[in-house]
Amino acid sequence: MNSISVRALLVRGMLAGLVAGAFALAVAYFLGESRVDAAIALEEAHSHSHDHGGEELVSRGMQATGGLATGVLVFGVAVGGIAALVFCYALGRLGRFGPRATAALIAGAALLTVYIVPFLKYPANPPAVGNPDTIGERTTLFFLMVALSVLLAVAAVILGRRLAPRLGNWNATIAAAAGYVLVIGLAYAFLPSFNEVGKDFPASLLWEFRLATLAVQATLWTTFGLVFGYLTERLLTPGPEAVTGGSAKRPVTVG
Repeated sequence: MNSISVRALLVRGMLAGLVAGAFALAVAYFLGESRVDAAIALEEAHSHSHDHGGEELVSRGMQATGGLATGVLVFGVAVGGIAALVFCYALGRLGRFGPRATAALIAGAALLTVYIVPFLKYPANPPAVGNPDTIGERTTLFFLMVALSVLLAVAAVILGRRLAPRLGNWNATIAAAAGYVLVIGLAYAFLPSFNEVGKDFPASLLWEFRLATLAVQATLWTTFGLVFGYLTERLLTPGPEAVTGGSAKRPVTVG
């Protein structure tokens, strides 16, 4: 794939990420912000004073609107660009998958490895949940889990490709996936866990908040896979006007 194609796919990936971010923003605002407000209200109700050492640098209203929009949209553009670069490498190397199918596979793999696997070990917590003294450690371990999950997923793909000639595609895929699950399970077992939810914090609110965060990520990656797949297929598959001599429509070969 030449530099022009990579640049065009990168732009489309960032554009698809922006669109996906907009949809995720809507989900975050309508599903997540009400749970955040409820958690903040509980935190303030259990504090002895509303004075937490000074005025907020950024108001809650700005956090829930401009701050949320900036964070989600920038994140969408960034991960869209990264996913587009992964697509450039993966297209044609994952079997006989066209642009749309490859984009869908990458989006699904990203949702699983970047969010769901780390989430199962270190789920998101709303305000009023968690010890402030451990926030640095919890954040570090979460990103460690993300890095571990992504690296193991890449290793599993490489392992599956190397085992395929001997075991066949299906058996090689099962073996690689089993290896991924085994090592992730060991990480779950040996990395420290945190159980810092107070007994008086409503379990339903915690569950709803975590489901909302999962819905945001699922919306982001599902939308990205659909939009980016559409854009890449239009770029890499010639239209009828490009087909001459009555030949069948074929995807552009990736070198």
